Amino acid sequence: MTVAMYSISDLAQQFNVSTRTIRYYEEVGLLKPKRNQSGHRQFTKKEQTQLQLIFRGKKYGFNLDEIKEMVLLFEEDPTGKEQLKRTVEYGEDKIKEVSKRIEELNEMKGEMEQLMQVFHDELNKLEEE
Repeated sequence: MTVAMYSISDLAQQFNVSTRTIRYYEEVGLLKPKRNQSGHRQFTKKEQTQLQLIFRGKKYGFNLDEIKEMVLLFEEDPTGKEQLKRTVEYGEDKIKEVSKRIEELNEMKGEMEQLMQVFHDELNKLEEE
């Protein structure tokens, strides 16, 4: 059975990032690609999936330490149970954080709308004079 291999350029193109970004994730320990005889990185489906998880985590506002913990937990527990538990914990915290931010933004929006109404009223008064 042949294992699909990807070059760093393949993955950079697939995820629309620079090769430097992928090398950085390797430097901080999020990815551990094998090297061929020439020293070139060889990525498998595993690293491709890890990159997908990294970018999803970043999209949802997780920091790299949180992402690293979630990604590396799978190494310790191949069943994925511990990874899922930790992901759920982080996810619930992130939902609370996002909900709070939404409340703050809605409050800010309401204040801005009230101010805009005052400004419109003032402008209308000035234009009538």
